[in-house]
Amino acid sequence: MRRIKRTLVNIALLLGSSALALLLCELGCRMFLNPADYLSQDPVPDPILGAVLKVHGSGYDAWGFRNPKVPSSVDIVAIGDSHTFGNCAKMDESWPYVVGRLTGKSVYNMALGGYGPNQYDYLLKTKALSLKPKMIICGLYMGDDFENAYKITYGLDYWSYLREHPAEKVDFDIWEHSAAPTWDKRVRSWLSRHSLVYKLVFHGSLLAQFKGDVQIQNASRLYDSATALILKDKNICEAFLPKGILNRLDQTNPGVQEGMRITFKLLDEMNQTCRAKNIEFVVAVIPTKEAVFADYLERNSNLPLSDVLDQLIANERVAREKVFQFFNESGIRYVDTLPALKRTVEHELYARTAQDIHPNKNGYRVIAESVAADVRNHRSTAENVPAGSGVLHH
Repeated sequence: MRRIKRTLVNIALLLGSSALALLLCELGCRMFLNPADYLSQDPVPDPILGAVLKVHGSGYDAWGFRNPKVPSSVDIVAIGDSHTFGNCAKMDESWPYVVGRLTGKSVYNMALGGYGPNQYDYLLKTKALSLKPKMIICGLYMGDDFENAYKITYGLDYWSYLREHPAEKVDFDIWEHSAAPTWDKRVRSWLSRHSLVYKLVFHGSLLAQFKGDVQIQNASRLYDSATALILKDKNICEAFLPKGILNRLDQTNPGVQEGMRITFKLLDEMNQTCRAKNIEFVVAVIPTKEAVFADYLERNSNLPLSDVLDQLIANERVAREKVFQFFNESGIRYVDTLPALKRTVEHELYARTAQDIHPNKNGYRVIAESVAADVRNHRSTAENVPAGSGVLHH
């Protein structure tokens, strides 16, 4: 009996000391690391935006965006989705923050994964203007912004005024609020949102890099929807997920067509709102990963899913033409980040995984350099050109 009691005491001491050690490690990590750079996002439903961020710890401001705090005023506000938020990179590696360092201007990042043109317009009018910015930059991601505009408009009643088609049941919830994962996935998800130690151990740089390399090397065998481009002589080792993106860019899809109409309408409203406030409005056009590597992917029949890749690249090319024609006709200034990204494809621009298509810090820096060049080369619209002259940057 004594032996059993002693064993139980030892087990309790071991568990207690382990828990204390983990707690101390967690506290230590939070002293030196920004939780927003590592912990997963925790969106909760919102009747207008679809979702807002449930904030855990530092790194997010009072509005729920990825900034240290909400300033009273700022030079530039960047609005966008996960490509502007900076998925797969630290907060100060996201392109809005790099733009700030390159230009010497203060920048506020008002972006969240899953957002699209509806959220951009709403946030510009309800929050961005209150920061008294001189410039607002909208990150338009070609891969899903049109579909997002369609889903939010036809999925949430608030946006019904934008509809031109009969009302239909559309699921706007790309955040999967209603999903019911297994208990083990719920535990992992909770740890991913709350524990820096868990994220560093299981998703840390060394383990993540090894896992990502294996995924990329075996992408087509591991995932039905993935393919990879490996050119060792050019330092290119990248995976792609073209099926889903093709569906979101398909120029024959009525939902995508409607989403583009809605996107153009909202961008025009944003531009007109900024003009009325004497604020410069710029759209940073962010391409899909497939477009960046199109020179190596297109008509490459040796690649799995080559037909899907060709269709995606062709559809994005058509969509880009429509977008730029709209900008030119509407007098909206824009920055096309594709040429710079294509010039630097050998510099490992994207997350080292076969399950994520976001840039890494290298890719965000290239985007930032394109945007910063535009910021530096243009003074205030009011100082340089008459209102409504529609000076553009391609």
